[in-house]
Amino acid sequence: MNIESIIASTSPQKIVNTTCCYCGVGCGVSATVENNTITSVKGDKQHPANEGRLCVKGSALHETQNFSNRLQQPLINGKPSSWEEAIELGAGKFKQVVDQYGPDAVAIYLSGQLLTEDYYIANKLMKGFIGTANVDTNSRLCMASAVVAHKRAFGEDLVPGCYDDLEQSDLLILVGSNMAYTHPVVYQRIVKAKKRRPEMTVVVLDPRRTPTCDIADIHLSLRPGADAFFFNGLLSYLADNNHLDTHFIEQHCNQFEQTLAAAKTQVGSTAQAAIMCDLNEGDLARVYQLFAQKQKAVTVFSQGINQSSSGVDKGNAIINCHLATGKIGKPGATPFSITGQPNAMGGREVGGLANQLAAHMNYGDAAALDKVKRFWDAPRMAENEGLKAVDMFQAIHDGKIKAVWIMATNPVVTMPDADFVREALRRCEMVIVSECVANTDTAVEADIVFPATTWGEKSGTVTNSERCISLQKGFLEAPGDTKNDWQIIMEFAKKMGFNEGFNYTSAADIFREHAALSGFENNGERAFNISALENLSDYDYFNLPPTYWPIVKGETTGKRRLFEDDKFFTDNGKANFIPVVAQFPKKPPQAGQLIMNTGRIRDQWHTMGRTGSSAKLVGHTDEPYIDIHPSDAKKLELNNGDIALLENRNSRFLGRVSITDSVRRGETFVPMHWNNQFSASARADALVNSITDPLCGQPEFKHTPVSVKPFNAAWQGFLLTCEDITPKSEYWSKILLGTGFKYRLADREQPENWQTWIREQFPHVEQWSEVLDSRQQHYRALGFIEDKMVVALTCSIENQQKQENSWLESHLGKLCDSANRFTLLAGAPANATEDTGKAICSCFQTGENTIIKAIEGGCDTIEKLGEKLKCGTNCGSCVPELNALIQNTTPVKIEASQK
Repeated sequence: MNIESIIASTSPQKIVNTTCCYCGVGCGVSATVENNTITSVKGDKQHPANEGRLCVKGSALHETQNFSNRLQQPLINGKPSSWEEAIELGAGKFKQVVDQYGPDAVAIYLSGQLLTEDYYIANKLMKGFIGTANVDTNSRLCMASAVVAHKRAFGEDLVPGCYDDLEQSDLLILVGSNMAYTHPVVYQRIVKAKKRRPEMTVVVLDPRRTPTCDIADIHLSLRPGADAFFFNGLLSYLADNNHLDTHFIEQHCNQFEQTLAAAKTQVGSTAQAAIMCDLNEGDLARVYQLFAQKQKAVTVFSQGINQSSSGVDKGNAIINCHLATGKIGKPGATPFSITGQPNAMGGREVGGLANQLAAHMNYGDAAALDKVKRFWDAPRMAENEGLKAVDMFQAIHDGKIKAVWIMATNPVVTMPDADFVREALRRCEMVIVSECVANTDTAVEADIVFPATTWGEKSGTVTNSERCISLQKGFLEAPGDTKNDWQIIMEFAKKMGFNEGFNYTSAADIFREHAALSGFENNGERAFNISALENLSDYDYFNLPPTYWPIVKGETTGKRRLFEDDKFFTDNGKANFIPVVAQFPKKPPQAGQLIMNTGRIRDQWHTMGRTGSSAKLVGHTDEPYIDIHPSDAKKLELNNGDIALLENRNSRFLGRVSITDSVRRGETFVPMHWNNQFSASARADALVNSITDPLCGQPEFKHTPVSVKPFNAAWQGFLLTCEDITPKSEYWSKILLGTGFKYRLADREQPENWQTWIREQFPHVEQWSEVLDSRQQHYRALGFIEDKMVVALTCSIENQQKQENSWLESHLGKLCDSANRFTLLAGAPANATEDTGKAICSCFQTGENTIIKAIEGGCDTIEKLGEKLKCGTNCGSCVPELNALIQNTTPVKIEASQK
């Protein structure tokens, strides 16, 4: 029995310290476990990343552990099979393809949600034994630009700073990051630091006004894609106004003159920068002055920079400004790329990208290639880079790649031109998917599906945005026939004939090998070195405390901040300035089109495989939506709450219109989470063009020209049901309830007969109660099985969203005698409690109407609301929305009192 099994099978109640499985903050979690069930979670106060805080998603980890569509046994062509049969079929096909067409005819597509040990063994199998570098990852979609920017500037993919720097800075610039939603715990650390030091200045550069702007002293709503023009302008300003650190530049940097010349040629003045960025010159100059004057300045950049056709240059334009002023390697002074996924950085450490080897060694370096080959004793080492994500799926579509294995990710939802990706998989001879969810949009296209363990069931490490390695612990018994990803890969490798090199007995074995490789013949030329951990015992591995890298053999603690000695990892030890020619997005909108921007929302994660299973998390934003500026809505004859249709590349997105001036004119914002399991037509990335940065292969998710038009529904309504169904309507969106599901429905054609329409979808329902008005405009039907209400439909012949009813929802799945059916048909009794409204605080399920009522009653501060309703007192994610409600509600109260 290995260490994971021992831990999982010990006492019936225990508290386990582990690591969250969501964003790249890397929060420590203390989970209370009773009888193989997580009963509660809280933040680990000893973990340096979160110091006890958790966001709403982390706080609900125990509520998302047992989802109904959990995959528990292998599937072949959708039918259950044994592990032996599934592994033999998959490995046999890979071997046959390699023997017949060569190693480049197979590929693996990985995920930033895998553990480092899973990543390591997958990379080793493909690059060292099968002999192809067709190994890429969904981190290509979020971090590839930053990787190349770091390598060009520093000689290696290195994040110089740590979270402490964000709190210690006097000037914090957040670029292309809605941190309040995407990295909420780090955001709350900044909120706390700003309260402690009010003189700290926060600047947000983002075309949208997001909840992150709640703490901003300055928000610059620059033109989409103009970031490199902004930072080239800043570099010119620093040079023109004698704010350069000339000593640092001369002693520790290369190529400054060429870089400054390139910036000045393009953006020679603040006035010119303001024009290019579509900003007020005075506002722009103020930020430039702040950067020049503040010695402690941190620039945090994320997907708004990375997800671009020139994201690498944008990252280097930011780094150039920090190098020019020596604001790097010092407390409170650094450029800081913040990671999107829990282990995007761990994947980069082991070589989980097609253009990497392993342990921060790269293709193009013959000595590095030889080093990795000898360490692995690799029989067939891939000698050239493989295909990056977009090119990989193109090759699958074209038949050049004939077998692909996809692990822990959902590219049919997340890749650009996602409909093309789905078609590519349908053309592929063999598609293997490793998943914990049975029916993802990608898994339903697979020939073989391997059931994988998930968070809480497997052990392994992840590395967060500040280079801190933490352990995710396996403390639950794995359900059914599920296996750890590394175990599946190991068995697959052996079935292909690779018996040597894959004899691991635990994740700890793999980690020790990974750590040893990082120090192998590493004489200081590579910063990534965790050789101090290569001899950890199984016990010490399973109790590994949060550890920063580098941590070299003989050391007991790692470095939290890099470049304090002004030494970089280039050939001459100096940092490289990179001449940047700023570019706008490659495909501008045509007449009548708007620019579609995509991103995350507060309470959901990726494609909702885990977070979509929590009614609490779904409650905050429960339907796909489209943010649109009032002037654009007026031109398009759209009203708030209408359904609108976005189209591009023969794909479409249907969402509920939200009219707001938080987006600029000519632009829209849509969430990227919804998929075919949760909505009829809301896979936003299906509309995104396959335009990538030529330097790194990262797609341009933030700038997609789309056509927009009203949906013009003939009818709308909502359906409550105890079953998970696919409604017969052109528009539908599924929302999880405590006892079933709610579907919002709309269609451009009215059913000929409502009674027939509802009965065809629920043929097994025994009894119906219904009412249809004399003009056949409004219809409500209730379906019962053994006196339990299992279906409720309310709809009207109009293009308006029907008002929903939480009282009626509360009766779904419950017994109801015939006398009460008339009350249910009416929608509510006369004494029904007031609807609390949309959930604003997910932690305590506090509704908007309840909050507004409290504000009107005098709770006009965050603190007062917290005392009365608890909202905002746990994770803090709802605080920006609470502030907005206070601002919008309090003036009404004051005016009334004045009258």
